[in-house]
Amino acid sequence: GVNLWAVDLVTTPLVTDQATYPVDPNTVTILDAYVVNDQTGENIDRIILPVSRTEYASYPNKEQQGFPTVYWFDRLLNPTVTLWPVPNVNNGPSTLKYYRVRQLQDSVLQNGTQVEIPYLWMEAFAYGLAQRLATIWAPDKLVIIKPMADESYQIAAAQNIETAQQYI
Repeated sequence: GVNLWAVDLVTTPLVTDQATYPVDPNTVTILDAYVVNDQTGENIDRIILPVSRTEYASYPNKEQQGFPTVYWFDRLLNPTVTLWPVPNVNNGPSTLKYYRVRQLQDSVLQNGTQVEIPYLWMEAFAYGLAQRLATIWAPDKLVIIKPMADESYQIAAAQNIETAQQYI
């Protein structure tokens, strides 16, 4: 599932006639996206939906201007997000906002920086690392470590949920 502590909001200013925008390479996926029409001073947000590469390729006029309704997240080494229809900020949206899952930062041995995880995941991380090391260096210890690693992961994962109501 999604690691909730690695989700943040990205704001990108839109440019007239520009459909494609660069995305930070640490972005794993885009969860929710919306465009903001803040030209009127009302800041009206409209959700836009993801499409696949194939669906985007099927659009006959990729230069069509209008209020964006969909986006295509192209997961390259230098990822991009492409909006359709192409924004025209003169009379429409001027900002793209999206929640993304970002790659976690590694720990750094110098200066004692720890791995970027919340406190409640520390035990699961330690047991998971111990399990990985035991696989290589002490396979006989796996039968002892694996159940503890699995249990500590389940405890942490059960607490890593959104608490808002969901409606269908």
